[in-house]
Amino acid sequence: MVTKAIQFLSEVRSEVKKVTWPTKKEAIGGTVVVLVVVFIMALFLGLVDMLLSKIIGVIFSA
Repeated sequence: MVTKAIQFLSEVRSEVKKVTWPTKKEAIGGTVVVLVVVFIMALFLGLVDMLLSKIIGVIFSA
C-alpha cells in the first residue's frame, strides 16, 4: 500500500514537470479577461432580470 502511494506520487511529480505553466503576465491577463467577462455578464443578467421583473409587475398589476 505504501509502495503504491510512493509510486503514485512519483508519477504525479513527473507529470507536473511536463506541464507548461503560464507566465505571470499570461496569468494576470487571463484573470483580467475572466473578471471583465464576469462583470459584463452580471450587468447583462441584472438588466434582463430588472426588465422581466417590470414586465411581470405590469402584467399582474393590471
